[in-house]
Amino acid sequence: MRIAQIGIGRCGENHARILSQLGVLKAVCDVDSQKSTECAKRYSVNHYSSLEELQRTEEFDGAFVVTPTSTHADIVEELLDARKHVFVERPMTYQSSQGQRLVKLAEKNKVVLACGYVERFNPTVSAIKKIIAEGAFGSLVTLEFRREDKMPLRARDARIIHDASGQDIDTANWLFGDTPHVVFARAGRIKHADEDLANIILGYSDNRVAVISSSWIAPKKAINLRATFADAVVSSDLISQKVTIEKEESTDEEAIEIVKDAKQQEPLLLEIQSFLDAIKQKDQKKEHDGIAKPQEALNVTKIAEAALLSSQKGSPIYQSLK
Repeated sequence: MRIAQIGIGRCGENHARILSQLGVLKAVCDVDSQKSTECAKRYSVNHYSSLEELQRTEEFDGAFVVTPTSTHADIVEELLDARKHVFVERPMTYQSSQGQRLVKLAEKNKVVLACGYVERFNPTVSAIKKIIAEGAFGSLVTLEFRREDKMPLRARDARIIHDASGQDIDTANWLFGDTPHVVFARAGRIKHADEDLANIILGYSDNRVAVISSSWIAPKKAINLRATFADAVVSSDLISQKVTIEKEESTDEEAIEIVKDAKQQEPLLLEIQSFLDAIKQKDQKKEHDGIAKPQEALNVTKIAEAALLSSQKGSPIYQSLK
């Protein structure tokens, strides 16, 4: 398999590193020719400064698009038109109308389009997903997310609801196996020109709720997820990858030991491998699972749009998603 990496910024460097480790990186492309040249030299691959030059010169099967979100729609559309498999980092697009066009184009050209919601591959989230599937603690009732950090450099091209909150919107949809029918949000500007604080409530069927709190004004990074089941509460730290269970009949917390495999523990590695597997399954005419599919990524964008509208209006937004 031959993969091209488009965008060699801070985030893209990690993708290129892993793609090289997996032996599939064949070329890198960035408008900053110095970045692409240095990255290409590091991993012994070809380098380009434009998508046009890359497509004209290089033979490749799929591409990773890790560029500013405002450029995603045009770059991904051009690649899908060329019948390339595409992994695009989150969010897929800012506008759901653009995302809808990409979903239809991927279906038309029968190629894999996936979006990077990496928390699906965090071992702590996987542990909660397994608990849900096993049904040991009854039904899942509530999910509470807390994500705090300083404003990242990429935030100059992103709003907190699309970026930080979007990660948890996807995780909530994935864990519930559903999409919300009502969205209520409040977002504000505390220290920066754009929103740097957001609180979102998502209402799902059967009175299930996800509460998502995102902040870019915190002194240090923290990512926590608390899942309330009918018979237990499961708390997790997505950074330390520690999971604890509190049961009604016990006053003690039970810790879940997550087995660490040095080769498979990094969530981004698992996500990238899942995309490569999806390409193989597509070639074999099989359905892929795990990585965020284009319709799922489109749903996140629609929910983010509803959250922004709710914050502006001060009222809940009702919607029906696939």
